[in-house]
Amino acid sequence: MKNLNFPSYNFRIKNSENNTYIFDVIRKKFVVLQPEEWVRQNCIQFLINEKNFPVNLINVEKVVKINGLNKRYDIIVYNSDGSIFLIVECKAPKVKISQSAFDQIARYNLTLKASYLMVTNGLNHYFCTIDHNLGIYNFLKELPSYVKKKI
Repeated sequence: MKNLNFPSYNFRIKNSENNTYIFDVIRKKFVVLQPEEWVRQNCIQFLINEKNFPVNLINVEKVVKINGLNKRYDIIVYNSDGSIFLIVECKAPKVKISQSAFDQIARYNLTLKASYLMVTNGLNHYFCTIDHNLGIYNFLKELPSYVKKKI
């Protein structure tokens, strides 16, 4: 797989029935290794190892209803109180990050109400917050690390 703009991580990879699989530590199973999955798995490791998010606060590829339609998000990171800290939209490395990717994640966020958004193709990472009242993105240089909230 292509080198990405993430630190180097060790992955469990296996080959079976003419497919390559990578172990997903969140879903606790091997999944087919496609270019977008490579980005997703690297991003998961980035969130765990660089940003210190606990594995139990990360959710991967679940269906969410947006305007009555079933959509599937790539990664969600929860706060310890159950609110959503981050939504991540992953694209394959060859996919150029465009306005449509931000529009997609913004539509998800109308329902999910995350504090932060991340869009990545593994080569370019964009972090932002969105002002729902004004409909504008506030881009950030980096994503904040996990801080456990005191209850």
